[in-house]
Amino acid sequence: MNPKTEHLGWLGTGRMGAAMAGRLIEAGARLTVWNRTAAKIEPLVAKGAAAAESITDLGDCDIVFVMVSTPQDLVKVVSGENGLLSGDNKPSLIVDCSTVSEETSAEVRASAAAAGVAFLAAPVSGNPHVVAEGGACIVASGPYETFQRAKPYLEQIAKVAVHAGEGEQSRLVKLCHNLYLGMMVEALVEVTSLAEKGGTDRAAFLEFLNGTVLASDWVRKRTDDLVKRDWKPTFTTELLRKDFDLGLGAARALEVPMPVGSAVYQLIQSAIGTGLRHEDFLSLYDQQARAAAVLPEGNA
Repeated sequence: MNPKTEHLGWLGTGRMGAAMAGRLIEAGARLTVWNRTAAKIEPLVAKGAAAAESITDLGDCDIVFVMVSTPQDLVKVVSGENGLLSGDNKPSLIVDCSTVSEETSAEVRASAAAAGVAFLAAPVSGNPHVVAEGGACIVASGPYETFQRAKPYLEQIAKVAVHAGEGEQSRLVKLCHNLYLGMMVEALVEVTSLAEKGGTDRAAFLEFLNGTVLASDWVRKRTDDLVKRDWKPTFTTELLRKDFDLGLGAARALEVPMPVGSAVYQLIQSAIGTGLRHEDFLSLYDQQARAAAVLPEGNA
């Protein structure tokens, strides 16, 4: 099929899904969208997308992209009762961009194969702002021919699209990424609170850090949020915990010790227990700063 004429579907238009679908619309794709909460598709419809009345209506599309929050959501919307594969018409390819376990991915891939539908696992790195700016990265796995078919669209969504293997390898790669991200943020908030406790202004410390060889684009972009303690979510603490659950589960299965990751998991759990569940995961700073008495208990 000609990539310029294929009819694309998008299932799941939360913060990440909407940003990714928006990139396809901006590139001129013919796109039909569906979301459980119908109001969330309205901005995409305003940009030119068509609205599907049901998930099964997306079966009229050539390729359907999926972006949902949890493994259970993926199973439900693809292979569950009234899911994408339950209709009379089915897409020829499903590209799932969610972050789920290898086991869930393999289960959904098998359901797709039984229905005669190709499946590509293609999780994405980047928050909605990064995606909108064209800075996201996608790691995909599945048959190479399937990857090649989806690649033009993946490269419209992201600056990089890498094929990691013929099976479920991309799922573990994305979980490794998010494990590292959580460990990195915890390290950042620990050293920041230490500098503060010693009398250095938080903004001054981060300005220094951003000028060193340890700097990264991500920390630079999030510095203002950390200085202002702006926890408007790009990726919530609860979702980070979900990915640590999956990542540490994979480590156990593969007999890989994860001492740092295991410790950070407990700190994430503690942050959720103290009310930071729905805040951006950078709010791990508040948990650390209170423990260090940089912030008073109960400071909001």
